[in-house]
Amino acid sequence: MKAKRVAILEARAGEQMADLVRKYGGTPISAPGLSELPDIDPQQITGLLSQWASEPPHLFIFQTGVGVRALLAATDELGLSDRLLQILAASQVAVRGPKPLAALRSRGVRIDFAAQEPYTTTEVLAELVNNNLAGKRVVVQRYGETNRELHEALEKKGAQVIEIATYRWALPADTAPLAHLVNALGRKEIDAVAFTSASQVHNLFTVAKTLGREDSLRAGLDSALIASIGPVCSAALRQHEVRVDVESHPPKLGPFMRALNDALSER
Repeated sequence: MKAKRVAILEARAGEQMADLVRKYGGTPISAPGLSELPDIDPQQITGLLSQWASEPPHLFIFQTGVGVRALLAATDELGLSDRLLQILAASQVAVRGPKPLAALRSRGVRIDFAAQEPYTTTEVLAELVNNNLAGKRVVVQRYGETNRELHEALEKKGAQVIEIATYRWALPADTAPLAHLVNALGRKEIDAVAFTSASQVHNLFTVAKTLGREDSLRAGLDSALIASIGPVCSAALRQHEVRVDVESHPPKLGPFMRALNDALSER
């Protein structure tokens, strides 16, 4: 990574990634690719918890640590966290990865199903393969947007799927850094681009489209090394006809940055 210019689209852990790029001798180019906006409806939460008090759902699926913490913060404010924890204790609980697992365990929640690496929808469904969901209510903590693959798979198993929105993804309020990145890629000034979510990919192309520079963006990405945090992100890149050079295994920040550094060292 020494003397290389590495574009970072991560927002929440962006500074941490930039520090790692500098540690490896590179120059970070920060262009936050999305914003996370609160999307919790207190009335919906209150109504659902009231309904579930006498008849808890069969299964809860939690997909992100951020979403778990947002939900618990909302129930804390409503004075309903004890009720939620009682309902979870009477239901089965599945998590997509270590972050929601840690957030739930911090409140003493029992975990019945934990997806294995690389922590995608495929691994969640694998944990539930022998779980009879026909006619059962399954609550899914939504993150960013509806997980269509999970939603459709659960419905095929006969489940009644109920979503709880916790936050949603949007373009950053300031898209100027993304526009600058599109232009820099078009000028072949970027050596590598590190993508850590599918939404970053879609938002980068959205900004390029508004600038009329989609073809220039693809050409710039084609000349750079493209690193993806995991399979969901890689699928989004391929959807936009972008080659993936590095995919992290496991999909965690440390291994991701080491893999990126190793790949750049060979260029």
